[in-house]
Amino acid sequence: MRIIIYYILLFFTLSSSGCVGLKEDTDTLFQVSTINALLNGAYHGSLAIGSLKRHGTFGIGTFDALDGEMIGLEGRFYQIRADGIAYPVPDSMTTPFAVVTHFETDKTVFVRGRMDYEGLTGYLDEQTPDKNIFYAIKVVGTFKYMRVRSVPRQKQPYPPLVEAVKDQTIFEFHDIKGTIVGFRCPDSVKGGVNVPGYHFHFITEGRKAGGHLLACQLQEGTIAIDYTSHFHLVLPQQDNASSQSLPNKDRTEELKKVEGK
Repeated sequence: MRIIIYYILLFFTLSSSGCVGLKEDTDTLFQVSTINALLNGAYHGSLAIGSLKRHGTFGIGTFDALDGEMIGLEGRFYQIRADGIAYPVPDSMTTPFAVVTHFETDKTVFVRGRMDYEGLTGYLDEQTPDKNIFYAIKVVGTFKYMRVRSVPRQKQPYPPLVEAVKDQTIFEFHDIKGTIVGFRCPDSVKGGVNVPGYHFHFITEGRKAGGHLLACQLQEGTIAIDYTSHFHLVLPQQDNASSQSLPNKDRTEELKKVEGK
């Protein structure tokens, strides 16, 4: 109960700060539901992609019944299913969880020299000095190695996310070009709002394959960063919370397993 009250208070705080309704504000991160709701098995799609696009065309998430990984890039959305293939998404499809923004580059850096996931995030830490805001991040480059995953569509009654990802499919790429899409969230999202730190998805240059990023070795690329200071959260509906209140518990370890960290 306390965590639900926390979300409600957060929502009204955001409303009073002027974030709600800022559909055209490019510095707003728009989020559907919470990571705690997703961890709890709330996979029922609540917002159509056509409506989501009004709030942002760059981002990540998933689809109804946890059917694959979402990538929004350059105004188009893709669904990476359990076969690893990237499918164009019609506006009628729905999402239970998504994070999007209208990407506008505030900073660009070019990197060269092999850099693994830890090296990349460490470098990004240096490029994102204000740890109290959100950052939308796009890395377009050549990768010596890329390891991603996708999760198959789930059946009701939906299992918790930590159980669902046990059936994930892993894909590995070598010497491939593509784009990393994602966000760096501040520590203030702890408690079940979102994933603190980095959360990335990947799609190949030809928009043919991809998934949730687990590991990589960047050879060279261009990093574009969008500073995002506003946050608009759409709370999960009661009928999208596995027909029960979200448990007030620390899910940090579950989140680490789900993220593959």
